[in-house]
Amino acid sequence: MPELPEVETVRKGLEKLLNGFFIERIEVLKERSIASFGGSKNFIKNIQHSHIGNWERRGKYLIGSLYSKKKDSKGFIVVHLRMTGQFKFQKKQIIPCKHTRVRFFDKTGRELRFIDIRNFGQMWYVPVSKSIPEVVPGIKRLGPEPLSDSFNSLYLEEYLKNKTRSIKSALLDQATVAGVGNIYADETLFDAGINPKTKSMNLKSYELKKLCKSLVKILKISIGKGGTTFSDFRDLEGINGNYGGQALVYRRSGKSCRKCGEKILREKICGRSTHWCPNCQK
Repeated sequence: MPELPEVETVRKGLEKLLNGFFIERIEVLKERSIASFGGSKNFIKNIQHSHIGNWERRGKYLIGSLYSKKKDSKGFIVVHLRMTGQFKFQKKQIIPCKHTRVRFFDKTGRELRFIDIRNFGQMWYVPVSKSIPEVVPGIKRLGPEPLSDSFNSLYLEEYLKNKTRSIKSALLDQATVAGVGNIYADETLFDAGINPKTKSMNLKSYELKKLCKSLVKILKISIGKGGTTFSDFRDLEGINGNYGGQALVYRRSGKSCRKCGEKILREKICGRSTHWCPNCQK
């Protein structure tokens, strides 16, 4: 699943290529891709004939502002890529692949295409009369953004003080911190020297400071590399993310640790494959 760096990479691409894009026509090829009230009929009716403005990101959600020709707000389009969703910007008309779910066209025939192999991705239309969390409940449950001032060791210490679950499980919970998934949880815990099976409540203040610092560091590096591509992720222009080649533990089970030479272990923790070094993360 695309995580914060991949979603941020997509956000930047949408901002760069689509600012002012006028949606002349929409085709919804898969009804389940539309999650908001009224399904595809209401989605098309309210978003068609709108300009797309700036794009924001909240956790793994993409939020695009919509406005009319008179510059009046028309609400928002919200997207969650889920497992395999990706956008592709087409300047020329090309026959869509079988995994194309939603198509947005401008007057010149340029197209923003939403492709989703697993078909778990979702889109919402949010009218001006409602707040985004009212329409997209998942946003209500999100914790602080890891790159914001509200995410720090004092916050983590208070939030985790009574949590008996593993720190790996806590990091994957979007209510703890928004946007982190399996890749960056593993990489962060390795960088911080913390065993992923450690109970959250048992982490010391200095360990939480290291964890916060490591998470911010890893995310910034990955954003700079355009995210990670291990299977499906591509940006709007079809380019792979480049962070994967720098991963120190993720998907490196059985290989030598790049710090100490010990073999990287892989084990299921909270139902997710977890990679760590038993020597560097005691």
